[in-house]
Amino acid sequence: MKSKQQFRIIFEDDFIIVLEKDAGILTIPDRYNHQLSSLSQILQEIYGEIFIVHRLDKDTSGIMLFAKDADTHRDLNIAFENDEVKRIYHVVTQGVIPQDYLEIDIPLIQSHQKSHLTIPSANGKSSLTRLKVLKRYRNATLAECELVTGRHHQIRAHLQAIGYPLLVDELYGNNSSFLVSSIKRKYNLKKYTEELPIISRLTMHSYSLGFIHPKTNEQLYFTSEYPKDFSALLQILEKYA
Repeated sequence: MKSKQQFRIIFEDDFIIVLEKDAGILTIPDRYNHQLSSLSQILQEIYGEIFIVHRLDKDTSGIMLFAKDADTHRDLNIAFENDEVKRIYHVVTQGVIPQDYLEIDIPLIQSHQKSHLTIPSANGKSSLTRLKVLKRYRNATLAECELVTGRHHQIRAHLQAIGYPLLVDELYGNNSSFLVSSIKRKYNLKKYTEELPIISRLTMHSYSLGFIHPKTNEQLYFTSEYPKDFSALLQILEKYA
């Protein structure tokens, strides 16, 4: 089901909705600009009452889960709290991560100076991300991150904390986009033209979600293919890096 609202429903029954979200759309309404479209508003218009089980950043693509009733929502929240939901993200980071596998167990807290920023702190909540390297490039890494706990901006903050922020992350890294000229030697741009970025949003994709259906007890597992910009980035890295 393709929608002009930038999402596709890949599974639905009387209790839950599983969908793929494109980068660029909010999960919940913006706190300051209520005119901006959000997934929760769109789904409420279609279904009436809808319950958000977990969130993705506006600039993150991939799998999301919603509940259709309060009872199912409560059961799913308990499953998340008990680490019974397996959430896998694929990310492209700056730099070459040398270890094949890492457990990033760094407590996190929201910054007092910048409420939208999450920072490491001994006084923070316990936070665990399991990272597995999938592919190394000359100056970047494709990795799989299992989100064990679900803190605000957890993966982004953890990657920054270990020195390998997302390749594109203006808040936790230092890049707002990725250009071919940044890795291709002797990159020639045609006269009077401007180089367009390969990707200009977070290099993070919610790749898979696995959980037990709270009503049928069926084991469910969903994956989301890479969107065009994420795939294009990997192709460029494969070719030039």
